[in-house]
Amino acid sequence: MPNPLQYNKRFDELNEEEKKLLDINKKTIADFVEQSSSISDVNYATRNAHAKTYAVAKGTFCIQPDIPEFLKPFLDKEKFDLTIRFSNAQLTIQNSKKDIPAYGFAVQIRDENGGLLANYPLVNFPLFPVNSVSTFLKLFTAVNKFYIKKWSNLFTLFVQATKMIPSLLTGDMIRNIIKFIGKRNDFILSFDYYSIGAYRLGDHIIKIKLHPKSVDRHTGIKENVKDSLTHYLQAHDFTADVMIQICYNLKDQPINKLNVEWKNSPFITIGEVRIHKGSLLDSRSCTNELLSFNPFESKIFFQPVGKIQKLREEAYRVSVQTRRKINKLLQGKGG
Repeated sequence: MPNPLQYNKRFDELNEEEKKLLDINKKTIADFVEQSSSISDVNYATRNAHAKTYAVAKGTFCIQPDIPEFLKPFLDKEKFDLTIRFSNAQLTIQNSKKDIPAYGFAVQIRDENGGLLANYPLVNFPLFPVNSVSTFLKLFTAVNKFYIKKWSNLFTLFVQATKMIPSLLTGDMIRNIIKFIGKRNDFILSFDYYSIGAYRLGDHIIKIKLHPKSVDRHTGIKENVKDSLTHYLQAHDFTADVMIQICYNLKDQPINKLNVEWKNSPFITIGEVRIHKGSLLDSRSCTNELLSFNPFESKIFFQPVGKIQKLREEAYRVSVQTRRKINKLLQGKGG
């Protein structure tokens, strides 16, 4: 195999126009979160993405004994403690029986002393429909304004959404959309989960995939997602392979082109995520609702890479700060 590409901070750098659009977007994120309790009709401020929590559980990341030598300085224990949040990707909390099957599997990894090592928010679709930072920021800003102001911002939202169309027309994107449609009714734990964007592993750059083992896709088919997931984790152990791809060159493994799959970089299995039955936590508790899975709180050598990823750093920070401020105020009123 060729030598892996080394991380360089230029992969993350935004231009001046993108920085200005990001400042505008941050304001709409704060406005959205401040009004999110009324938008979703709940008694707390929600996240501005993946607002709906299905379950929170304790788990373990068990490392393969024969991992490649370069991984061993970073995965230097036999196992690590995990906190895992299962969610829906929508910005608002809907109480409908049938959710859009856009799921999150967010993983928080801690060391033996409880110190945070890494956060990895994974989702059940491997690609992202926008490559342009400017297009993404304008679209995300329009979405936030639509939820706050409703119909007065509908035309702007429509215009920005149409700019996504060219990015949706890659062969990889079309193939994965067709595959996703075929799995739309499948059980939440039967999906593969992906990092979408790239992450550092020391000076190397990787993508992550979680592949469940022996989960029946038809599990809980007559139940809603939350109930089927809860009942499964109360009665069964869950195991998934943790796999990574390594970036060797930007042509085959582009960092800032998220609507295509990485080529010529085979998946390497580095361990397993295990959730033992009965490991569910109270997802409604204030402590678990305030959990942050911000990947930029990770140790520096596990942090995200890329321009779209860089946007998430500011979005997470604004969202978490606003959400915690509002929820502390609401908690005080409740007391």
